[in-house]
Amino acid sequence: EESDVPVDFVEFPASPDGGFQSFYRRVGEEMNYPIQAKRGGIEGRVFVQFIVNRDGSLSDVMVLKGIGGGCDEEALRVIRSSPAWKPAQQGGRKVRQRFTLPVIFSLNH
Repeated sequence: EESDVPVDFVEFPASPDGGFQSFYRRVGEEMNYPIQAKRGGIEGRVFVQFIVNRDGSLSDVMVLKGIGGGCDEEALRVIRSSPAWKPAQQGGRKVRQRFTLPVIFSLNH
């Protein structure tokens, strides 16, 4: 019987289509540095948690640790717009997996 409870550690973790390098490149291309954060010199990591569902869609996207200045909202927007991922597998079955990823905001890039 399939459980809807997301797991943290699995045999074969979920992954973005094209891999993490491609995923982070897309995040960088789509991200708009918030004006308020630029003015305030705000930099750092926004930790975003989400669930990769059995169909690869992302849900329950939320900020675990933010830095403010509009960066938290921008990180959520970019992650929510992500194409479907390859779902996690455990024991030959697709399972829901909880993920936490940092979204880095740097004024020097």
